[in-house]
Amino acid sequence: MKVKVIGAGLAGCEAAWQLARAGIEVDLYEMKPKKFSPAHKSENFAELVCSNSLKAERCENACGLLKEEMRLFNSLMMQAADVARVPAGGALAVDRDVFSEFITNKIKQEPNIRVIYDEVSEIDTDEYTIIATGPLTSDLLSSAILKLTGSDNMYFYDAAAPVLLKDSIDFEKVFYAARYDRGTADYINCPMNESEYNEFYNELINAETHELKAFENQTVFEGCMPVEVMAKRGRETLLFGPLKPVGLKNPKTGKDDAHAIVQLRQDNKEATLYNMVGFQTNLKWPEQKRVFSMIPGLENAEFVRYGVMHRNTYIQSQKLLDRFYRMRNHKKIFFAGQITGVEGYVESASSGLIAGYNMARMLKGEEMLEPSSKTCIGALALYVSDESIEKLQPMNANFGIIDSWHERVRGGKVERYKLIASRSLELLKGMVE
Repeated sequence: MKVKVIGAGLAGCEAAWQLARAGIEVDLYEMKPKKFSPAHKSENFAELVCSNSLKAERCENACGLLKEEMRLFNSLMMQAADVARVPAGGALAVDRDVFSEFITNKIKQEPNIRVIYDEVSEIDTDEYTIIATGPLTSDLLSSAILKLTGSDNMYFYDAAAPVLLKDSIDFEKVFYAARYDRGTADYINCPMNESEYNEFYNELINAETHELKAFENQTVFEGCMPVEVMAKRGRETLLFGPLKPVGLKNPKTGKDDAHAIVQLRQDNKEATLYNMVGFQTNLKWPEQKRVFSMIPGLENAEFVRYGVMHRNTYIQSQKLLDRFYRMRNHKKIFFAGQITGVEGYVESASSGLIAGYNMARMLKGEEMLEPSSKTCIGALALYVSDESIEKLQPMNANFGIIDSWHERVRGGKVERYKLIASRSLELLKGMVE
């Protein structure tokens, strides 16, 4: 028995890996390098086109819990993250090149996986297939998915932040710190006084943006909103978002009195590149240089990559998929990744993991892994397949979709989340074993 996996992103590679480990032969289709999406540049698989952060590591954070759950399945993504990690305080961030190279090599060396470099334009419902083409599905395949699903809503918008050369930052004006001193002081912080912020804000909201002629019905996902769009919601909005100054004491002055702070996060293993946290943007490139150079410490910053905006594709999974990421009307077809409505690198890979794992069990005549709402990986599957949701919105891992701990707990929310995480991992260990 052979499975066709379409797309060698995080979800597709994780799905192919789970199938191959179960002894199932896989044809993994990838259109690069014959054809690239507007955001992809590398020929490697599992390319990280936005942030290089895989978010928090602590299990009292839902994404941290999700990562630990994935380790129980010998996740390929988590193997790569451990090899490619770079300092990021309490977060797990990676060198994006090392990360994707590791995954590419593992996939190519796996004897049960055959890589086919070609664009898929049709879907055969008689073939065992996992569609994991991600948020940048090609027009041809999008048309085929529209035909398959009958959906009339398959896209929203996403944006990526600029990356700077560390040596071009003025360290007389910036400082290292982690918010509330959690973890190590890995972030570079650029403080602004009120006057500097007001000047920056005025230029930001009036800067020129790229025309989005190819994009229709703009819908910006709140979790990855362009910084200029967020700013136009009000002068104070950024101060409660990516520029919030709270919990960041300047070791040079011993004070935490900045009006606003821009944070930079390490982007590669050598610590030569840093990305602007929360600065996803659709500004024209000269405007990015002009406006972002107004930030103290970045006056002479060298931008090695400017921010870009691109279309993200997803289906209305709650109408189409069951709790296994399998189509209700076509039992041989599974979907995985952000195209299902899970949002984020880790969440995307986790859906590929479950789709591949359950496809393998189905083909071997074994009972499929029943997703539990007491686990993060299961709660995501149940959320995107919830028929009671009228209109699906992309969802990150969060404790709001996981069954709560209903007994009274000393220590408040953090201790309650730790108990939920412990329960989840124990439950999954038993299911996987």
